[in-house]
Amino acid sequence: MVNTLLPTNTEVIRWLEDIRDPEIPVVSIREMGMLRHVAVQPDGAIEVQITPSYTACPAMSLIAQDIRALLHAKGFPEVTVRTVYHPAWSTDWLNEETKQKLRAYGIAPPVDSSCMNPLSPKAVCVACPHCGSQHTKLVSQFGSTPCKSLYTCSDCKEPFDYFKCH
Repeated sequence: MVNTLLPTNTEVIRWLEDIRDPEIPVVSIREMGMLRHVAVQPDGAIEVQITPSYTACPAMSLIAQDIRALLHAKGFPEVTVRTVYHPAWSTDWLNEETKQKLRAYGIAPPVDSSCMNPLSPKAVCVACPHCGSQHTKLVSQFGSTPCKSLYTCSDCKEPFDYFKCH
């Protein structure tokens, strides 16, 4: 089935709200700031631009596949998904509601918008998303995915991921 009624860019963005980040299924690609641009062409072709939250994000091909599948199911056979790297994704694109969803899912959101310099790191107090304790410590710069670090809470003893600022 080919859809002959052209949607607006806003409608397509609303449809794409159903596409979840496969690594963090409580947030959509729009909420994560990964959905950068949508363009509906006069011939019905749709182009979607996405930006990875981390340069080597392994979820990008799955996200592109999900976008194509959703738009094909809506009756649009001509779908192009482009990965764009400029501007680079930033944790500054996460709003407070998205950060709260991360916290509720067990991932500590970025502490602030000032990314730390790995050559001279500043002390960052990461609150435990499970109990709220400030008594946490970095276990590894690498967590469950490249965009997260692994922490542990000294009070509730739970390990958790911290979404790295970048």
